Amino acid sequence: MLEPDCEVVGAVADGRAVLEIAPRVRPDVVVMDIAMPLLNGLDAARQLKRVMPAVKVIFLTVNEDPDLAAEAFRAGGSAFLLKNSAASELLQAIQDVARGRSYITPLAAAGMVDDLLYRPDSAKGRRELSARQREVLQLLAEGRTMKEIASILNITARTVAFHKYKMMEQLGIKSSAELVQLAIKMRIVSL
Repeated sequence: MLEPDCEVVGAVADGRAVLEIAPRVRPDVVVMDIAMPLLNGLDAARQLKRVMPAVKVIFLTVNEDPDLAAEAFRAGGSAFLLKNSAASELLQAIQDVARGRSYITPLAAAGMVDDLLYRPDSAKGRRELSARQREVLQLLAEGRTMKEIASILNITARTVAFHKYKMMEQLGIKSSAELVQLAIKMRIVSL
């Protein structure tokens, strides 16, 4: 769909692959889903922006949640679109971010404005997880064993356990099921 108007330099299926290939192919714009296996799009974008600060990230999702749109921009995104948006809207977003502008689909923009105007800041007092804790949390929520997580992250299973139990202590969580619920609530994984 993009090739008539854009030079597509790569395509990958998960967040870790984005981090692996992007520095080699040096894209100007990365279009990624928020819900990706191994490393979600939000965390992949955060890490990508650290190594490639000039890259523009366009997020695609099925979720119209204005909080998610705001989080996408905080993660380094330049655009936020819904998967059911027209193809022409994606091309418009690519053109806008290539020119240094931001883009948000009109379907999500109205909700963001309402939230800014009418909702108190619910994030106050919430403890933030480290990037490594978020990675461990996502992989746990995807049903991976500590051994599998250790292999994916190139750390020991003992270190994985340390991160898991530190998160549980930090957040007052008593079970692995509550951790999975938290991962869904924080949009680290989706249903």
